[in-house]
Amino acid sequence: MSAKTILIKVPASTANLGPGFDVLGAAFSLYLTLEARVLSGKQPTTITYSGNNPHTVPRTVRDNLITQTASYIAAAHGTVLPPLDLRVENPIPLGRGLGSSGSAVVAGVILANEACGLGLSKERMLDYCLLIEGHPDNVTASLLGGFCSSYLAVNVTKECAMLHALDPSEYCSEGNNADGVHKRASDLPLPPIENIGRHVKLPLSKSIRAVVIIPQFELSTKLARSVLPEAYSRSDVIFNLQRLSVLTLALCSEKPSSDLIYGAMQDRIHQHYRQHLVPGLPKILALTPAQCPGLLGICVSGAGPTVLALATDNFEAIGREVQQIWTNSQGADGKAIQSEVLVLDVVDEGATWTTSSS
Repeated sequence: MSAKTILIKVPASTANLGPGFDVLGAAFSLYLTLEARVLSGKQPTTITYSGNNPHTVPRTVRDNLITQTASYIAAAHGTVLPPLDLRVENPIPLGRGLGSSGSAVVAGVILANEACGLGLSKERMLDYCLLIEGHPDNVTASLLGGFCSSYLAVNVTKECAMLHALDPSEYCSEGNNADGVHKRASDLPLPPIENIGRHVKLPLSKSIRAVVIIPQFELSTKLARSVLPEAYSRSDVIFNLQRLSVLTLALCSEKPSSDLIYGAMQDRIHQHYRQHLVPGLPKILALTPAQCPGLLGICVSGAGPTVLALATDNFEAIGREVQQIWTNSQGADGKAIQSEVLVLDVVDEGATWTTSSS
């Protein structure tokens, strides 16, 4: 019998871009790659991982986010994930606001679709990604690519909470017999309808590149969301809505205007409430195009702590300005905060995959 090999490539992503909290996302030229070889018989699944902080990444099916996701997708369709030899290469920093979990979820959904022959369309795969993540910005960009504006057409808060409350052993085939997993399939939370999300890909100006400045500490999305208020004032909501509507068009202009974009990337919904979690952030967000020629706007990438600067020139110099502020700031250990600068493109193509037999 010929062996099936699946190659998957998923881009990193950013989200929010200032006022577009849980709305805007963009795919970056930084990729998680996965090679999966389907094994025969009852061999155990093996996971080899290289990349950012490899010692922190679980290697078991029930604990690794990629295989955990793939197992859920398989179980939701009444089957089990076959034994696999997985090789993951992932330079996307973990817990830094560059969509590392979203990329892993997208990879897991694709893996299950290909390994189990589910025949899901890309739109249906997105439904499952949205249910697992609970918000559309990162996974939409990573799966579909480009600069995206998105929303959830139905509320999946209940289904998302139910899924995350489950012990992964209830749907992961490792440590369970196949019959037990099959019996759980009808009880698993599923997307309530098809096309639970809506999105549009926006034509970002080709002159814009992303400068991401990544500090050497993590910030969990759960913690970053926990500090946000339950309700907002009308004035703050209006503030963000006004800027979001301008920003989406301004970023698509043939000649982007820093005067327009810098002001349109201001926010009152999330960044202010999170600034105590990221030392030096107020000074960083106060950097202006006058101080940094080529800068269009600056914000926290996703939940942070990475900073995203959109620019048309002097990319490395802009990155160094942010780095200097962190060098002069103290981290939780009382030491200067070290950081890395990457200059990335927004890529129009999202996740890709091929399946071959040998």
